[in-house]
Amino acid sequence: MKFKRAVREGLTINMTPLIDVVFLLLIFFMVTTTFSRETRLMVNLPEADAELANTDSTSIEIIVARDGTYSINGRALINNRLETLIRGLELESTGDRNLPIVLIADAEATHQSVVTAMDGIGRTGFTRLSIATQRPEDVEDAASAPR
Repeated sequence: MKFKRAVREGLTINMTPLIDVVFLLLIFFMVTTTFSRETRLMVNLPEADAELANTDSTSIEIIVARDGTYSINGRALINNRLETLIRGLELESTGDRNLPIVLIADAEATHQSVVTAMDGIGRTGFTRLSIATQRPEDVEDAASAPR
């Protein structure tokens, strides 16, 4: 009888090593976790059959040509690199990130060049982006016009 009693009293679980391991894991995950701030753009997609919207004279227009070249407010950029687009936006905005941006892309422009333009707009810190479209009858008129 004395032997069974001694065995039951001697069984204990030491929680200290378990707590140490949990704290080490917590510290490891806290140190190795990276927090990134994702850029978010508010994209206003106008309806294709809507009335013409008046563009604000203080807005910035980015034109993406068929060959992927960019123009900012009518001035062509020297190349189609992202860094050039970002620098052009910084110069044109003079630090005002609240200006609305109108992105006008040719229908034949590559998707990558439009996404690059949107990426440059987001990296620069602009949040007001509108994408210009044509009404369907404007497209038909342009297609039927003599060349």
